[in-house]
Amino acid sequence: MNDTQRALSDLTERYCDAWRRHNGCGPYSEALLGIPSPCTVSQDERGVFWLPQPFSIRPGLDAVERAIDIQLQEDAQNFYSTQFAGDMQVSLDGRAITLLQTWSEDDFRRVQENLIGHLVMQRRLKQTPTVFLATTEDDMEIVSLSNLTGEVILEKPGTAQRIILAPTLALFLSLLVPIVC
Repeated sequence: MNDTQRALSDLTERYCDAWRRHNGCGPYSEALLGIPSPCTVSQDERGVFWLPQPFSIRPGLDAVERAIDIQLQEDAQNFYSTQFAGDMQVSLDGRAITLLQTWSEDDFRRVQENLIGHLVMQRRLKQTPTVFLATTEDDMEIVSLSNLTGEVILEKPGTAQRIILAPTLALFLSLLVPIVC
Protein backbone atom coordinates (compact mmCIF):
# COMPACT_ATOMS: atom_id res chain seq x y z
CA MET A 1 0.00 0.00 0.00
CA ASN A 2 1.25 3.47 -0.80
CA ASP A 3 0.51 6.65 1.20
CA THR A 4 -2.71 7.48 -0.69
CA GLN A 5 -4.12 3.97 -0.38
CA ARG A 6 -3.24 3.86 3.33
CA ALA A 7 -4.80 7.29 3.95
CA LEU A 8 -8.00 6.30 2.09
CA SER A 9 -8.22 3.02 4.01
CA ASP A 10 -7.65 4.84 7.31
CA LEU A 11 -10.32 7.44 6.48
CA THR A 12 -12.79 4.72 5.50
CA GLU A 13 -12.13 2.90 8.77
CA ARG A 14 -12.64 6.14 10.74
CA TYR A 15 -15.85 6.77 8.77
CA CYS A 16 -17.24 3.28 9.45
CA ASP A 17 -16.23 3.49 13.13
CA ALA A 18 -17.99 6.86 13.47
CA TRP A 19 -21.16 5.33 12.00
CA ARG A 20 -20.97 2.40 14.41
CA ARG A 21 -20.45 4.69 17.42
CA HIS A 22 -23.25 7.08 16.42
CA ASN A 23 -25.83 4.67 14.96
CA GLY A 24 -24.83 1.22 16.16
CA CYS A 25 -24.35 0.04 12.58
CA GLY A 26 -22.15 0.59 9.54
CA PRO A 27 -22.73 3.30 6.94
CA TYR A 28 -26.19 3.65 5.41
CA SER A 29 -27.25 5.25 2.13
CA GLU A 30 -30.68 5.89 0.71
CA ALA A 31 -29.19 7.00 -2.63
CA LEU A 32 -27.65 3.58 -3.28
CA LEU A 33 -30.82 1.53 -2.75
CA GLY A 34 -31.36 -0.88 -5.62
CA ILE A 35 -27.90 -0.45 -7.12
CA PRO A 36 -25.97 -3.75 -6.98
CA SER A 37 -22.60 -3.67 -5.21
CA PRO A 38 -20.26 -6.01 -3.39
CA CYS A 39 -20.42 -3.44 -0.55
CA THR A 40 -24.07 -4.08 0.30
CA VAL A 41 -24.39 -5.78 3.69
CA SER A 42 -28.17 -5.49 4.02
CA GLN A 43 -30.99 -3.19 3.05
CA ASP A 44 -34.38 -2.02 4.18
CA GLU A 45 -37.18 -0.33 2.26
CA ARG A 46 -35.36 3.04 2.27
CA GLY A 47 -31.65 2.29 1.81
CA VAL A 48 -28.62 0.03 2.08
CA PHE A 49 -26.13 -0.67 4.82
CA TRP A 50 -22.66 -0.99 3.35
CA LEU A 51 -19.05 -1.76 4.17
CA PRO A 52 -16.00 -1.18 1.95
CA GLN A 53 -14.72 -4.08 -0.12
CA PRO A 54 -11.40 -4.69 -1.87
CA PHE A 55 -11.21 -3.46 -5.44
CA SER A 56 -11.75 -6.61 -7.49
CA ILE A 57 -10.95 -5.56 -11.05
CA ARG A 58 -7.78 -4.44 -12.77
CA PRO A 59 -6.77 -1.26 -10.96
CA GLY A 60 -6.10 2.01 -12.72
CA LEU A 61 -7.65 4.57 -14.99
CA ASP A 62 -6.17 3.21 -18.22
CA ALA A 63 -9.37 3.83 -20.19
CA VAL A 64 -9.22 7.52 -19.28
CA GLU A 65 -5.54 7.77 -20.18
CA ARG A 66 -6.07 6.07 -23.56
CA ALA A 67 -9.20 8.08 -24.41
CA ILE A 68 -7.54 11.45 -24.11
CA ASP A 69 -3.85 10.55 -24.39
CA ILE A 70 -2.80 11.66 -20.92
CA GLN A 71 -0.86 10.10 -18.07
CA LEU A 72 -2.71 10.59 -14.77
CA GLN A 73 -1.12 11.05 -11.38
CA GLU A 74 -0.51 7.75 -9.59
CA ASP A 75 -2.50 9.17 -6.66
CA ALA A 76 -5.58 9.48 -8.89
CA GLN A 77 -5.14 5.88 -10.01
CA ASN A 78 -4.85 4.70 -6.41
CA PHE A 79 -7.75 6.81 -5.14
CA TYR A 80 -10.23 5.31 -7.59
CA SER A 81 -8.99 1.71 -7.49
CA THR A 82 -8.22 0.95 -3.85
CA GLN A 83 -11.69 -0.11 -2.77
CA PHE A 84 -15.36 -0.26 -3.57
CA ALA A 85 -17.34 1.88 -1.11
CA GLY A 86 -20.21 4.30 -0.84
CA ASP A 87 -19.58 8.03 -1.07
CA MET A 88 -18.51 9.43 2.30
CA GLN A 89 -19.74 12.63 3.94
CA VAL A 90 -16.75 14.39 5.51
CA SER A 91 -15.59 17.86 6.42
CA LEU A 92 -12.39 19.83 6.06
CA ASP A 93 -12.05 22.93 8.21
CA GLY A 94 -15.84 23.04 8.60
CA ARG A 95 -16.52 22.68 4.85
CA ALA A 96 -18.88 19.77 4.09
CA ILE A 97 -17.57 17.50 1.34
CA THR A 98 -18.88 14.34 -0.30
CA LEU A 99 -15.86 12.16 -1.06
CA LEU A 100 -16.63 10.20 -4.22
CA GLN A 101 -16.02 6.46 -4.26
CA THR A 102 -16.68 3.66 -6.72
CA TRP A 103 -19.61 1.51 -5.64
CA SER A 104 -19.19 -1.34 -8.13
CA GLU A 105 -17.54 -2.40 -11.38
CA ASP A 106 -20.32 -0.67 -13.35
CA ASP A 107 -19.86 2.50 -11.29
CA PHE A 108 -16.11 2.41 -11.97
CA ARG A 109 -16.81 2.45 -15.73
CA ARG A 110 -19.23 5.39 -15.24
CA VAL A 111 -16.65 7.29 -13.18
CA GLN A 112 -14.10 6.81 -15.96
CA GLU A 113 -16.57 8.15 -18.54
CA ASN A 114 -17.23 11.21 -16.35
CA LEU A 115 -13.49 11.77 -15.87
CA ILE A 116 -13.01 11.68 -19.64
CA GLY A 117 -15.74 14.30 -20.09
CA HIS A 118 -14.24 16.47 -17.33
CA LEU A 119 -10.74 16.31 -18.86
CA VAL A 120 -12.00 16.92 -22.40
CA MET A 121 -13.83 20.05 -21.19
CA GLN A 122 -10.65 21.28 -19.50
CA ARG A 123 -8.63 20.64 -22.66
CA ARG A 124 -11.14 22.63 -24.74
CA LEU A 125 -10.93 25.50 -22.26
CA LYS A 126 -7.11 25.25 -22.28
CA GLN A 127 -7.01 24.60 -18.54
CA THR A 128 -4.57 22.40 -16.69
CA PRO A 129 -5.96 18.90 -16.11
CA THR A 130 -7.52 17.84 -12.83
CA VAL A 131 -9.18 14.66 -11.58
CA PHE A 132 -12.30 15.26 -9.49
CA LEU A 133 -12.41 13.63 -6.05
CA ALA A 134 -15.34 15.16 -4.20
CA THR A 135 -18.29 17.49 -4.39
CA THR A 136 -19.18 20.34 -2.05
CA GLU A 137 -22.42 21.94 -0.91
CA ASP A 138 -21.82 24.61 -3.57
CA ASP A 139 -22.86 23.01 -6.88
CA MET A 140 -20.32 25.21 -8.64
CA GLU A 141 -17.28 23.86 -6.72
CA ILE A 142 -15.54 20.50 -6.68
CA VAL A 143 -12.47 19.11 -4.97
CA SER A 144 -9.91 17.81 -7.44
CA LEU A 145 -6.38 16.52 -7.75
CA SER A 146 -4.12 18.64 -9.94
CA ASN A 147 -2.66 16.30 -12.52
CA LEU A 148 0.38 18.56 -12.85
CA THR A 149 1.33 19.19 -9.21
CA GLY A 150 -0.44 16.46 -7.24
CA GLU A 151 -2.02 19.11 -5.00
CA VAL A 152 -5.64 18.78 -3.88
CA ILE A 153 -7.55 21.87 -4.93
CA LEU A 154 -10.98 23.43 -4.68
CA GLU A 155 -11.99 24.47 -8.18
CA LYS A 156 -14.90 25.92 -10.08
CA PRO A 157 -15.14 23.90 -13.30
CA GLY A 158 -14.99 26.03 -16.41
CA THR A 159 -13.08 28.79 -14.61
CA ALA A 160 -9.46 29.33 -13.64
CA GLN A 161 -10.39 29.66 -9.94
CA ARG A 162 -8.42 27.15 -7.87
CA ILE A 163 -7.56 27.12 -4.17
CA ILE A 164 -5.00 24.67 -2.77
CA LEU A 165 -6.46 22.56 0.06
CA ALA A 166 -3.49 20.23 0.63
CA PRO A 167 -0.10 19.59 -0.99
CA THR A 168 -0.81 15.84 -1.37
CA LEU A 169 -3.82 13.57 -1.62
CA ALA A 170 -2.63 11.46 1.32
CA LEU A 171 -2.44 14.53 3.56
CA PHE A 172 -5.86 15.74 2.36
CA LEU A 173 -7.45 12.38 3.19
CA SER A 174 -5.84 12.34 6.62
CA LEU A 175 -7.32 15.78 7.44
CA LEU A 176 -10.90 14.81 6.65
CA VAL A 177 -13.38 14.38 9.52
CA PRO A 178 -16.29 11.96 9.05
CA ILE A 179 -19.80 13.42 9.20
CA VAL A 180 -22.40 10.98 10.47
CA CYS A 181 -26.16 11.53 10.45
